[in-house]
Amino acid sequence: MAKPKAPRRTLDSYTVKHINKTVKAGDCVLMRPSDPAKPSYVAKIERIEADGRGTNVKVHVRWYYRPEESIGGRRQFHGSKEVFLSDHYDLQSADTIEGKCTVHSFKSYTKLDAVGNDDFFCRFEYNSSTGAFNPDRVAVGNCFGKLMSPTLGLVPAVPMYCKCEMPYNPDDLMVQCEGCSDWFHPACINMSAEEAKRLDHFYCENCSSEGQKKLQNSHTASRHLDTKIGMV
Repeated sequence: MAKPKAPRRTLDSYTVKHINKTVKAGDCVLMRPSDPAKPSYVAKIERIEADGRGTNVKVHVRWYYRPEESIGGRRQFHGSKEVFLSDHYDLQSADTIEGKCTVHSFKSYTKLDAVGNDDFFCRFEYNSSTGAFNPDRVAVGNCFGKLMSPTLGLVPAVPMYCKCEMPYNPDDLMVQCEGCSDWFHPACINMSAEEAKRLDHFYCENCSSEGQKKLQNSHTASRHLDTKIGMV
């Protein structure tokens, strides 16, 4: 009679020898893709388990999808470091882990002083079979705009900004109107990025008359108002 296999046991942590990093449940990691030409996969470790001898270690992971891996594909408003937390779970060898990474909340990501190679952000959950998103509205500015129709590539419900009415991309340079607090891409208001950076004040077309009045009052009071420019 064949000897029964020893039951697998759950590990609190595991040191991946080839990268000399210790991982545990809850950590986000980069995993080796089957195609070397593709970027590393991003995953969240759910559980680590090993056989009785501790030599065959596997990780239960929940995959993050990059926009280009989703049914709708990458869109203009997707950030270069954006990923979606999917409902796709898998079991992988711990040896396929290439490194640790951090998947920030949208709010935390926008507050980073510098974005490293291992920094990502997530603002939506993604259904890998239907392509549907679980929207997580993130307030940037003072209002929410219209929602894009799901027929336009299964776009999640996100606030819209600028004259182009596109969802917010944290990689884009934008200027904020001092009147309505909405954000605008320089190109959409007929400016270059260099011109936008040199602005002392900015009022959108809708706020321009009111903005000029505020600007005159500010000069009278000798009070300087800084234009808000940046990666919102």
